[in-house]
Amino acid sequence: QVQVVESGGGLVQAGGSLRLSCAASGSIFSINAMGWYRQAPGKQRDMVAGITHDGTTNYADSVKGRFTISRDNAKNTVYLQMNSLKPEDTAVYYCNADLTDGFLTRRDYWGQGTQVTVSS
Repeated sequence: QVQVVESGGGLVQAGGSLRLSCAASGSIFSINAMGWYRQAPGKQRDMVAGITHDGTTNYADSVKGRFTISRDNAKNTVYLQMNSLKPEDTAVYYCNADLTDGFLTRRDYWGQGTQVTVSS
């Protein structure tokens, strides 16, 4: 069984910073990529940032230059450093892990989400 758990959300003023963490654990054979998505009330879930096993990253245009994704392969953990936060960054942030489990089945796993609220 695989678990994906996020942490690090909270309330911050505009212009501030937060760091999210996400750890995958359990019966994992390999992790292909991990990423962050967010969903604001009444909106669809959108990709924020992603990172492959070899470190290739991609970002949504709205966060380029402000957010940085990184990972620690040894810990099966991905981080999202969020700087210069804006009220429009307010959302529930979800971690996604594209991984192959111990039964050699490849699929996506999602965390439970962590709330990020940016006040103006």
